[in-house]
Amino acid sequence: MMFASSTQSAIDPDMSLDEIMRRWPATVSVFMKNRMSCVGCPIASFHTIVDAAEEYHLDESQFAEELALARDGSAKRF
Repeated sequence: MMFASSTQSAIDPDMSLDEIMRRWPATVSVFMKNRMSCVGCPIASFHTIVDAAEEYHLDESQFAEELALARDGSAKRF
């Protein structure tokens, strides 16, 4: 299962959060908006979207959509 539009590279749910933030720096704003400590965290190299959503009690689908919007440049900045 991929979280993405066909025009951009997909955010694979098995990617680490660190890889997502490095590949698409605009996604950092999503983590910050949700008051997540993932930016700079050594565990971000191991956690996935599923792990983060569970840890921070977020709706996984909504979180993935926010990341995709940020990746595409459509997300609101905080």
